[in-house]
Amino acid sequence: MFSERFIQYIRFEKRYSPHTVAAYQSDLDQFLLFLNPPDGTPPVLHPSEITHHDIRNWMAQQMDDGLTARSVNRKIATLRKYFKFLMQEGVIAGNPTSRINAPRIPRNLPAVVDGDKLTQMLDGRLNIRDEYIFTDNFAGLRDKLVIEMLFGTGMRLAEITGVKHPDIDLYENTIKVLGKRNKQRIIPLNSELVSLIKRYVEAKKSENFNNNSVTLIVTNKGADAYPKLIYLIVHKYLSYISTQDKKSPHVLRHTFATSLLNKGADLNAIKELLGHANLSATQIYTHNSVERLKSIYKQAHPKA
Repeated sequence: MFSERFIQYIRFEKRYSPHTVAAYQSDLDQFLLFLNPPDGTPPVLHPSEITHHDIRNWMAQQMDDGLTARSVNRKIATLRKYFKFLMQEGVIAGNPTSRINAPRIPRNLPAVVDGDKLTQMLDGRLNIRDEYIFTDNFAGLRDKLVIEMLFGTGMRLAEITGVKHPDIDLYENTIKVLGKRNKQRIIPLNSELVSLIKRYVEAKKSENFNNNSVTLIVTNKGADAYPKLIYLIVHKYLSYISTQDKKSPHVLRHTFATSLLNKGADLNAIKELLGHANLSATQIYTHNSVERLKSIYKQAHPKA
């Protein structure tokens, strides 16, 4: 099947991450099921039979099913790469996605949390019912490390679950991160984060897990951490300091970038730290900074 050849191509030749490959596979499966429904409708048997009308009809169905414009755009991006691959392989003569316009995405400001409150919580200066939020056992250290690393490095969810012990250089105080498209970047670690990593590693050794995983973040039983675990950890602790709906790992990534920008960091430097391919992806954080300035102006200026 042509879709299987494409998946093999992005997995082994392009070396896309397992997370990305799974997303592409899911998108293609959904599209091919739409073209070949089990209700007796005549199927589309060959990629050369697919037209831009088929793709537009699929887009319309996705929107009717409640998908956001951003989600539909991601699926269309999958199809663009798929048909480009088929053209390179000589399977089709033209790319039907060339006549497709992506849905317009509303420009929303990135969700962030209060950096001061987050720092107070991490420093142990914020307590609930006279009890510190992070317990001083393995699970507590692990949870605190997750929050500290996401806030202190701006890593993505898929990146933090992939960090291995050899990726951390405790002499240079840096961490090597494998980002999108298997692109590596080096991120500096602050002294408090380095100290926390050392404490966590010792606590992890003391647990005497059977599998001796080289993955840094692990479950309470020593298995490699999975995305849902990281999400639950972040949601739990952000609930102490924020009432906003979004309490995901990406919120901490946004908070990392916004904090740097508010402190005067160069936009290109933030781009490199975040692993963005283009500066345009980083520039959205300047809007958060402008909103902050407007808020300060309204509070402080007598004419506001």
